[in-house]
Amino acid sequence: MSKRVAILTSGGDAPGMNACIRAAIIACQKAGYTLLGYKHGYNGLLQQEYISLSLDSTHNLIQQGGTILHSARCKEFMHEEGLLKAAHNLKKARIDSLIVIGGDGSFKGAAKLNEHWDGQIIGIPGTIDNDIAGTDATIGYFTAIDTAMSSIDKVRDTADAFERIFLVEVMGRNAGFLALNAALSSAADYVIVPEFFSSAESEIEKLVSQINAQRTLKGPVSFIVVVAENVWPNGLAGLTDALQQRNLQDVRPVTLGHVQRGGSPVAQDRLLATTLGEAAIRLVGKDISNVMVGEVNQRPVTVPLSETWKNTKPLNEARVGAMRTLMNERYNQADN
Repeated sequence: MSKRVAILTSGGDAPGMNACIRAAIIACQKAGYTLLGYKHGYNGLLQQEYISLSLDSTHNLIQQGGTILHSARCKEFMHEEGLLKAAHNLKKARIDSLIVIGGDGSFKGAAKLNEHWDGQIIGIPGTIDNDIAGTDATIGYFTAIDTAMSSIDKVRDTADAFERIFLVEVMGRNAGFLALNAALSSAADYVIVPEFFSSAESEIEKLVSQINAQRTLKGPVSFIVVVAENVWPNGLAGLTDALQQRNLQDVRPVTLGHVQRGGSPVAQDRLLATTLGEAAIRLVGKDISNVMVGEVNQRPVTVPLSETWKNTKPLNEARVGAMRTLMNERYNQADN
């Protein structure tokens, strides 16, 4: 029996969203389903703004960053009136299944919509923050690491030239996945993530000790500190001031910002997006709803939407251990 499927991208954009849309288009075509794409996230759903998605839409799509459906925040969707309007529009468009590509805010909205609409809802994790529980990685995360790493490599060049301390802030919302992996892959000297941040006072003492230890051992060398956003009080300005108050004047703050959300997706994100998009379409028509399709140990899994934000996703213990070992080794060299 033919199904009518709708797909939208919501919240922050992430490299690989287009690859996921492409996979859904091809899978729907093979299954004989009609696929519609709502534009501008939940705003498009409220305005009944959709387009037909066919194989013609897939040309050169897998390598494009951003999302052809565009994205947006939607305050109206946070209220019952908006949810009822969305449910009415889905019924009017005769949609059987709605696929939402986004992060935890998008999933919370989808779960609320499920209370007012009896159609099938399937979430696909798309966010560079990788803070969605129930999946090893989220679409866009790998590309964001690569982008941050490349940027930190460039910062290192100028840091070395002037033998300065550079503070590099990366995205991640309230999680340290991006900061940790960007720091480790770029051989940064220090990383500050929310998962292990106790207080500004204790953290600044450890950081100053590391910097002074390195400079005691090697002279006035450069020092790269990667900082997760939203972790330090008053941001990089606050951390810069704290270091300057401890007689470290050669400090320069750098905020990478939204560049981390752009660019052509790397192979890992293309593969993840393709796998999850195809897996979501395979669930269409089955007696399962209000779930996320994720990937664990390279296999697709389904997880109730509520579990994706209720459970806190831990950092990779091996990566944490590696970063701590490398930071401690530098400190120990100076002590000896």
